[in-house]
Amino acid sequence: MIVNILLTLLFGAIAGWLAGFFVRKTKGGLIWNIIIGLIGGLIGGWLLGLIGADGSFWSRWYGQIVSALIGAVILLFVWNLIRKLFKK
Repeated sequence: MIVNILLTLLFGAIAGWLAGFFVRKTKGGLIWNIIIGLIGGLIGGWLLGLIGADGSFWSRWYGQIVSALIGAVILLFVWNLIRKLFKK
């Protein structure tokens, strides 16, 4: 149980950190990366489920990171668009 929680936080941190390389964002640190990665994991899992990508790849640890990365990149892209709209 505790190992699963720690792995989820680790995968979220990795996905959030990697997403920062694909989408320019403000620096937020470890907590911000974990939050972005966890929300990105939910978004990525939901989107991959919608398109029917429920293969064995996505259930492995590297597939979970890729899924969270996809969701985190989408999340940061939308976040940056919203921030630009309200800056003007």
